[in-house]
Order: sequence, then C-alpha cells, then structure tokens
Amino acid sequence: MRKLALLLALGALATPAIAKDSLGVYSDWAAFRDGDVANCYAIAKATNRELGVAYATVASWPKRGIRNQVHIRLSREAPSSGRVRVRVGRTGFNLIAQGRNAWAEDRQMNAAIVAALRSANSMQVRVRGFTDRYNLAGVATAMDAAVIGCSQAS
Repeated sequence: MRKLALLLALGALATPAIAKDSLGVYSDWAAFRDGDVANCYAIAKATNRELGVAYATVASWPKRGIRNQVHIRLSREAPSSGRVRVRVGRTGFNLIAQGRNAWAEDRQMNAAIVAALRSANSMQVRVRGFTDRYNLAGVATAMDAAVIGCSQAS
C-alpha cells in the first residue's frame, strides 16, 4: 500500500507532463517513461513535509543525447541573490537556480552529482532560509531503470 501511494504521489509530481509508463518503484525513488516526449526519469519527493512540494529528478532524453540530467524542484523559490547548495553524502555542489528550479552548472558537475547519488544515503538541498531533504534508498536502481526504459523505447 505504501508503495502504491508513493507511486501515485510521485506520478503527480512529474509536471508538466504526466508519466505514461511506470518503470517501477525502488524504495524512496520511482522511475517513469513518457513516450510522448521520449524521456525517462527517476524521481523522489523531499522528505520534509512542512515545506512546499519539492522533488528531485534524474532524466534522460535519448533523442537529444541527454542522459542522467539532474533537476531539483525546490520547495520554495530561491532568492535571486541566494545560493543553492546540494550536499550528496559528504560531497557538495553549488547549483544554478531560477525560481524554484535548480540544475548543475555543466555536464561535468552533473556527472559528479549522479556519481555521488549512487554512493550516498541522503541528499540535502540548501537555500538561504530552508533545506529540502531526500533519502537516496533506491536512487541508483531508479536511475538505471529510467536509462534502460528509454533505450528499450528507442
């Protein structure tokens, strides 16, 4: 029952597109394939419920040559002068933010974040005034399922 509720909640978070195919729920993460735009993604909701809805995705768009791109939807809007810092395990990165969205500065940083996700237990996204927290149980399997799901759809 918990997994079904998580699956439904995570599916609802995948805005603006609605996922077409579930690729599985892996502990705190789930994977989906959206055939209309030919993308697949792993997604998790932040664990801190007192803030607004926040989630993290790791997405692939095979037709665009994009694999495992990290995107963070913040629980609140980042101040224009505010710094967004993600800490994955013991490794930290400064992200580029616009409104409630944050991304890695470049492909190298993105790859480093994905590598850190595979070996850490938790992730915190800090912005002046608030922190969004994530459990990383299942993230590696969900990312792999998303990549495989899109490779099978191509």
